[in-house]
Amino acid sequence: MTVDRVTRLNEIVKREISESIFRLIPENEMDHSAITVVRVIMSRSLQHARVMISIRDHKDERPHILGVLRHYRHEIQKQINRNLHLKYTPKLIFQIDPSIEKGDTILGILSHLDTGPGDDDNELSESGAPCQP
Repeated sequence: MTVDRVTRLNEIVKREISESIFRLIPENEMDHSAITVVRVIMSRSLQHARVMISIRDHKDERPHILGVLRHYRHEIQKQINRNLHLKYTPKLIFQIDPSIEKGDTILGILSHLDTGPGDDDNELSESGAPCQP
């Protein structure tokens, strides 16, 4: 199978999983707005798919949310089978992807460096030398 085809299939399954999560799982079981399906990685045989999710905030509830997703895995797979015409319906394996959280941390550090304390104390004159008070 070509790389472009696998990439397209990953994106189609990702979209279907995202929609199924919001359609099938009741809101009282977990906060839908906290979940992002980051990517789907299909196996070469197309029988398994790792679903990488990001859970924003809710650090204490992450195991619960992951458990809810794993509980509804069969219903999501049935939805994929109904809506996509694949030879095999992939078995879904949900995992937390920390890359978005790490990116937010790095952006926070960078923004803190940009507006660090004492930035206006070190003004330079037109010649590049520090201004004298």
